[in-house]
Amino acid sequence: MKLDTIQFSIDGPVATILLHRPDAANSFNLQMGQDLLAAANRCASDPAIRAVILTAEGRMFCAGGDVGGFAAADNPGELLRGITTGLHAAIQRLQRMNAPLVVAVNGVAAGAGMSIAITGDFVLAAESASFTMAYTRIGLSPDGSSSFFLPRLVGPLQAKRLMMLNPMLSAAEALELGLVSEVLPDAELPDAARKLAGQLAAGPTLAYGAVKRLVADSLSNSLDRQLELETRMIADLANDSEDARAGIAAFLAKQKPQFNGR
Repeated sequence: MKLDTIQFSIDGPVATILLHRPDAANSFNLQMGQDLLAAANRCASDPAIRAVILTAEGRMFCAGGDVGGFAAADNPGELLRGITTGLHAAIQRLQRMNAPLVVAVNGVAAGAGMSIAITGDFVLAAESASFTMAYTRIGLSPDGSSSFFLPRLVGPLQAKRLMMLNPMLSAAEALELGLVSEVLPDAELPDAARKLAGQLAAGPTLAYGAVKRLVADSLSNSLDRQLELETRMIADLANDSEDARAGIAAFLAKQKPQFNGR
């Protein structure tokens, strides 16, 4: 897959999405929104992809939107509508796909960069990484799903503090707030992301997808609705998933299961 602002690669069952506008701090323009959607569509539609890494080229993870492009646009509102159309559709695909998403934050994650970072199923951060919402600093409101995820991760009061006061959080502070899963020395981040993605890719992909959807839906469902979803998903997996049958058989035989993602 050839894209202009993103490098997309597949190594066995693991796909890597690399934000690739290093000279522009990997900031989002219209093309990057479209490219991210194309990559997300491939990850969501290809059952051979069983884990996805999202990271970035250079010293910055993502500086947010391309503010220079906003200023130069005749109609910046329409430009932002176009950018968020691709960005938001991509986030929806990555959230709903079966493959777990590992985000490896290698530098500053600001604005849309922070929004994207906290959508990961697992978020690994380099020790030198930092996080800031930044939107209201230029008189704009958040996008990239942060108004959904941030209150659920840190609570409404902390979310408003981060969105209105725009503190620059260190990786350690982000870990303490529950925004990242693990903080690693900078040099160890790429290998740690690949190791985790490989571990996940060897697991029961359909069950992982069910976990992702159950957790996402639990935030808006009633208890009755959530219990019904749990019943339906576990029963469907028991009936239809080769991995479930292999896992049950291996458990009874006291062996390690071998999953194929089906």
